[in-house]
Amino acid sequence: MKTYSLDEAQDLIIGKVGTARRDQFEFELKLDLIGEMIKTARKERHLTQEQLGALIGVKKSQISKLENNAKNVTIETILKVFEALKAKVNFKVELMNNEPNIV
Repeated sequence: MKTYSLDEAQDLIIGKVGTARRDQFEFELKLDLIGEMIKTARKERHLTQEQLGALIGVKKSQISKLENNAKNVTIETILKVFEALKAKVNFKVELMNNEPNIV
């Protein structure tokens, strides 16, 4: 039986770094992590989903969806949630070495 390193297994299963499939997977993973961060911060503040929803003007079901699937949410909503939770948010933007293509 052949053994694989974690990097090799990821390349085989998810795709190599820089491929569309791998980029999509990593993007979705980051969105899932945002939902988990919201849930963790809400619980640390001893708030229910209903209470957090009331703070930002949405229903409990929307908070639940956000915590479990942050894929269909705007940055504005995420910022409102973290602001209501009194949490600091940092976004990191990296410019790639590629020159933009002007058409």
